[in-house]
Amino acid sequence: MANQTIFASQATKNKLISNEAGGRAFQLDDRQALAQLAATGTLNHTFYQNAQAQLEQVLAFTQNVEPTFIAKTAVYTRKNNHMKDMPVLLLAILSHRDQALFKAVFPLVIDNGKQLRNFVQIMRSGAVQRKSLGSLPKKMINQWLINASENQLLAANIGNQPSLADVLKMTHPKPKDVAQDAFFAYVLGKKYELEQLPVKVQALEKFRQGLTQDVPDLPMQLLTNLSLSAQQWAEIAKNGGWQMLRMNLNTFARHGVFQIEGMDNVIANKLQDQDMIRKSRVLPYQLMATWAALDDAVPQIVRQALEQVMQAALENVPRLTSRVVVAIDVSGSMASPVTGYRKGTTSKLRCVDVASLFACALKQVNPEIEIMPFDTQLHSLNITENESDQASLFARLKQVFYSSKTRSIFEVAKQFAALGGGGTDCSIPLKRLNRDQTAIDLMIYFSDNESWADQLRPRHKTGMLYEWDILKQRCPEAKLVCVDLQPYTHTQVPERTDTINIGGFSDEVFRLIDLFAQGKMHSDHWVNEIEKIELPT
Repeated sequence: MANQTIFASQATKNKLISNEAGGRAFQLDDRQALAQLAATGTLNHTFYQNAQAQLEQVLAFTQNVEPTFIAKTAVYTRKNNHMKDMPVLLLAILSHRDQALFKAVFPLVIDNGKQLRNFVQIMRSGAVQRKSLGSLPKKMINQWLINASENQLLAANIGNQPSLADVLKMTHPKPKDVAQDAFFAYVLGKKYELEQLPVKVQALEKFRQGLTQDVPDLPMQLLTNLSLSAQQWAEIAKNGGWQMLRMNLNTFARHGVFQIEGMDNVIANKLQDQDMIRKSRVLPYQLMATWAALDDAVPQIVRQALEQVMQAALENVPRLTSRVVVAIDVSGSMASPVTGYRKGTTSKLRCVDVASLFACALKQVNPEIEIMPFDTQLHSLNITENESDQASLFARLKQVFYSSKTRSIFEVAKQFAALGGGGTDCSIPLKRLNRDQTAIDLMIYFSDNESWADQLRPRHKTGMLYEWDILKQRCPEAKLVCVDLQPYTHTQVPERTDTINIGGFSDEVFRLIDLFAQGKMHSDHWVNEIEKIELPT
């Protein structure tokens, strides 16, 4: 028989490396690393890494995995994680690696005009390989343009670098009819006949020229540079899509929309439209960002509608029947924007806000869950001035969730996010559980996994793995979920039958936690979920 010491160990041995913070970590394998980057990376700067490093990592890892997995990762992260730039980057890589797969997944990744322009920008940058588009990419771009609806083309005509006009100049699509021919001429600044334009474009031009006062049902960005009355702003609110409405509540308040009788109810009802919510692909953290930025002029009924929407957005939150502890990393690096730093478009929502929101959502559905905020120590919440300093952390948490003053999931998440700000020691929550001999079935971490203040453990382990192995002696059936919110390619505890590493900040995270908790996942865990994606032939 082959030497078990040599051959068994190779299958399970994981490489210890230094993470970006200087601590010990385990390197993810190539497929896990690519999935992590694709589900969390926005090609922006993060706390520890710049955008160029993200790009270089993606290019390197895609060289080491098969094209089919690249294609499935692109589709999975667009469909399930609602990512934008990363799926497009993977698609651009596929255009050189496997043209058949590229052609098959193109319409699944390029599902709107902005994605199309992103694709052209990435291809023309030369970051993938050549700076020219190539014949097949041009063909697929033109196919999208020719088959796009009037609304899709109008939406594609919003934005620059590149603009739709730039795309048309590069690809030279052949219009399918007179209306499309006139529209392309209109976009390119060439001569056209107003009567030949698509109906909605005609309406836009007539409105711009003052030939009509009726507000056309068009994307808001095409209208806001005009001088509009409060009533016309109200029409925009009535006509607009769900995401537009969510992102412009303060704008409508500034322009007097809520002062028009009944408009507060109209907007509140529209925000709660279940079909529109599903189609919008809204993410829980986006709702929290909207809520946090609301102006005082936005009516209470609209604020309450947002909280109801949050309940719908969290429909994937699992009902967990076991003993569960959720650890929230509230360290300094978690104060960085969850989607990274980008000049002019940096999100105000931080990693710690998203982590707190996820934890609070789990707590709301599963009241018995215990939450442990940590950095290099465990943190408590000061709920009332008269509360005893001896009150346990979990007693404080109970007051947070069941106090009549803090029912809003947004408010509770905000309290958690205000904690901490120090270094990172991911072993701290497990160390407390081991000290107290606490029995658990499931441990869930929300972190950026940049632990560094736990270096006094055996050198072949991270501090977190050291403490997890101790806990497993007491609770042999316990499982560990590590949710990483940032595009780093390492973990504190390597993938095992009892451990899963998940990347992302969409509600897909909840579905994966549920599957893992129920023992319904393959031994490859998250990677296998990506492998399940069926590609068109």
